[in-house]
Amino acid sequence: MTAAVALWQQVTEHGFTLALVSHRLPFWFLVFALFLPRIALIVAWMQGVLVPFHLEGLVPLIVAIIVPRALILYLIYLDQGLSLWFVIHLVVALLVWVGGGGSYSRRRRRDD
Repeated sequence: MTAAVALWQQVTEHGFTLALVSHRLPFWFLVFALFLPRIALIVAWMQGVLVPFHLEGLVPLIVAIIVPRALILYLIYLDQGLSLWFVIHLVVALLVWVGGGGSYSRRRRRDD
């Protein structure tokens, strides 16, 4: 029991938490962005959710178009730091990026 408490204290000291909290990013955005990140970013932008993050200029727009999951990871990190939501989105992003290349190479082999 004391080892678990010591481990928990060590984890919380470094800023990582296992709680599913949302500070400035709404819960609907965190869930919706897992499945449709571009649409979630558009809806959040239209509702003014992204205003506190001061995303101005062309760079955030280009990142939102090309790699929206990276922008969502950045927003979650700004809002919560390294949290469980950040880890969930990071795992989903890695699965999508790794899995996307496999379907392209399979499709290409059939055409040859």
